[in-house]
Amino acid sequence: MAKILYFYALTIAMAKFELKLPKMGESVAEATITSWLKEVGDPIEIDDAVVEIATDKVDSDVPSEVTGVLLSKNFEVDQVVKVGEVLAVIETEDLDPAMESEQKAIPVEPQVEVVVGEQEDTVQAAAEVAKEIVQLKEQIQPVVSNEKRFYSPLVKNIAVQENIKQEELDTISGTGQNNRVTKKDILAYIEQRASTGTESPVIPTPSVKERPAAKIPTQTASGQDQIIEMTRMGKLVAAHMLHSKETSAHVQSFVEADVTELWEWRERIKNKFLERTGEKLTFTPLFITAVLKALRDFPQLNSSIDGDQIIQKGAINIGMATALADGNLIVPVIKNADHLNLFGLSKAVNDLAQRARTNQLQPEEVQDGTYTVTNVGNFGSIMGTPIINQPQVGILAVGVIRKMPSVIETPEGDFIGIRRKLILSHSYDHRIINGATGGQFVKNVANYLEQWDEAAPI
Repeated sequence: MAKILYFYALTIAMAKFELKLPKMGESVAEATITSWLKEVGDPIEIDDAVVEIATDKVDSDVPSEVTGVLLSKNFEVDQVVKVGEVLAVIETEDLDPAMESEQKAIPVEPQVEVVVGEQEDTVQAAAEVAKEIVQLKEQIQPVVSNEKRFYSPLVKNIAVQENIKQEELDTISGTGQNNRVTKKDILAYIEQRASTGTESPVIPTPSVKERPAAKIPTQTASGQDQIIEMTRMGKLVAAHMLHSKETSAHVQSFVEADVTELWEWRERIKNKFLERTGEKLTFTPLFITAVLKALRDFPQLNSSIDGDQIIQKGAINIGMATALADGNLIVPVIKNADHLNLFGLSKAVNDLAQRARTNQLQPEEVQDGTYTVTNVGNFGSIMGTPIINQPQVGILAVGVIRKMPSVIETPEGDFIGIRRKLILSHSYDHRIINGATGGQFVKNVANYLEQWDEAAPI
């Protein structure tokens, strides 16, 4: 019998996983490195925080998606990193991701030691060997990450063990960051597949075009001028505001609202509201309630612009500008605010404001806003001209409530009385919102405040 000697070589190398700056929401194109939580040579587990970053909206950290050792850091503290850039390189024991797309079993030509008179057996055996090699290739063909989805080594190993092909893996719904498939997700899918034979649907991830951040000119001083270095947050806010002014055609409309009845109603119920709900009833949820009603009247204001396309949002997510202790502002977002009653809005407002001031907000809590409200009256301002929070198309500033002498019209005649009034300042993007729409919107907000429905559910 012929003796058939063959080898099956598989290229194995230490992986070099690139940890990139993830997308942090609409309008956020870059972040600043605030601190490294891991040093070169440190071991890293999946979901370990590697580096802390900060944007003009929130401070956060970037977790590792693999287990390994930190090989290198590509940026220093205080450096600015754009979305998609490689923050660090992590060495793992899995196949090198750069090689995965081309990773194949490499057969070595069979070495045949032929015994005289058994050539036919040798040829048949060689054919069988070749067939076996093809089968082995198919079995170990790896699944790979792509531009839309990342798969951790653990998930890929489970997929290979369970004979889950690339096409099938791509259909599994992910609950991790950026729809990443976790160990829990793939195990749940395997269990479901075994019991029902069905596959989970794909969760589409919409792509957002990121705009380049505006550059801030260098400041110089001479003589007796004092140089004060801008804070990290201040620099980011400045860039964000400049970008908005360069992007949108800002126009303002102003309306005065008589909120005397609203003021008196709140005074009557605020203590009972606190006793019943445990939440303080501030004016902010009252203002937001009026804005929500006006947005239903003018859904064009609940939109964004992407190139030449207008995206009218289905959900109404209200951003509420909140002042921080250092003087900067952050804009946490109340998701699906139109689904909440006054108690729900009050609870959300109080919770987000408190956690914003203590730097406890999560990245998703400052994302996906569709319209913004800012209460400049908290600082004693009678009015303001707010800058639009990109990529939104409108923002409302509420001035301080003041006692004002007013002409009061009655069936018996006109007379002078003291009323509580405020000024509403509406900034909107004139690229898609004309003056009539922008003015009518803020007028409707004023009408809803003046004609407050005291019978509405709390």
